[in-house]
Amino acid sequence: MRGKGFTFKQFHINHSRCAMKVGTDGTLIGAWAALPDSCRHILDIGTGSGLIAIMAAQRHTEATIAAIDIDEDCIAQTKENVEACPWSNRIEVFHSSLQEFQPVHKFDAIISNPPYFVDSLLSPDDKRTTARHTATLSFEELVEGVMRLLATEGTFSLILPPAECDRFLSAARCRLFVTRRCEVWSTPTSGVKRIMTELKATPPEEIPTTEKIIIEEYGVMGYGEKYKALTKDFYLKF
Repeated sequence: MRGKGFTFKQFHINHSRCAMKVGTDGTLIGAWAALPDSCRHILDIGTGSGLIAIMAAQRHTEATIAAIDIDEDCIAQTKENVEACPWSNRIEVFHSSLQEFQPVHKFDAIISNPPYFVDSLLSPDDKRTTARHTATLSFEELVEGVMRLLATEGTFSLILPPAECDRFLSAARCRLFVTRRCEVWSTPTSGVKRIMTELKATPPEEIPTTEKIIIEEYGVMGYGEKYKALTKDFYLKF
């Protein structure tokens, strides 16, 4: 039975037990992250409700996906969502921090919608603090984990607000290199609200260009064409 949550074209996400609900950030990075045909193993760091892991399974019909989170309730809900989706046989869920995660293989693609608040006041809700703040996973620890788990030619994709993206890139300097970048604007005049970044362990041959996606490009609910094209395989409204 489907409870409260969010229904996509091919699956449903219940998120009542997760501090962070299904939102635009997770859907965007889940749709934008590169998953080439050669990709065989995918990791979702901080899976929450399991959204990104399930999106990856829909997008890549042969890869296996590992989803990790340190929150016990999130893991329980992720397992429920995975079991109810069409690709449950290719998704494995682990109750583990990134720091302690010890898989048997490395990953061709790693994706994350990570906690990012560094200087703001901590929430009185411990679960929301874990989901939103870097208290349990600093950017330095995220870089270390990615370097340990990423295959030689693998990619790491994440979404962050602009200031936090700069902080992450500072932590990753000379270790992970930007190969693709996309600015997310809420409206044509909003300014950059999020930045999606793809990185590899080897420098690119050319300086990557910056893409731009506008969510509401033509007034209220007038969604941008690039936004619709990116998410059309998932959102019911497109």
